[in-house]
Amino acid sequence: MTAAPPGSYGIDELLARARARLDRLSPQAAYAAQRDGAVLVDIRPAAQRAEHGEIPGALVVERNVLEWRFDPRSDARLPIADRYDLPVIVVCQEGYTSSLAAAALQTIGLHRATDLAGGFAAWQAAALPTTPGGVGAGDVRQAASGGGESPAAA
Repeated sequence: MTAAPPGSYGIDELLARARARLDRLSPQAAYAAQRDGAVLVDIRPAAQRAEHGEIPGALVVERNVLEWRFDPRSDARLPIADRYDLPVIVVCQEGYTSSLAAAALQTIGLHRATDLAGGFAAWQAAALPTTPGGVGAGDVRQAASGGGESPAAA
């Protein structure tokens, strides 16, 4: 193994720095926030959603286009992403990638972005509502994911 470049961070430190910025939510708190109007954003790949299920009402935006869809300055933003105080709760399978993604959303100005501690697995373990994969997010999926196009093209 070669020495890490000066100023670089290992993934454990990167994750810890991201989480230090977040007010991470338990599954129950995320469910309550969703009922109160927060946007639950599922960034898991289609294969994980198909295998494990989905959260009803969650907006599916795959990780590779997340910042473009939620930056109010972006021409590729979703209509819902029109303000910086939008409460966004990012969900991945186990709560790791979602922490990095939520921190990235904070960096572009969405100061209320956070994530679901433990991810979809914790949501499911808490016996909160789920649907079989491919059922939960409806017609939003294609527009939010970009349909395989570049982030700005969709």
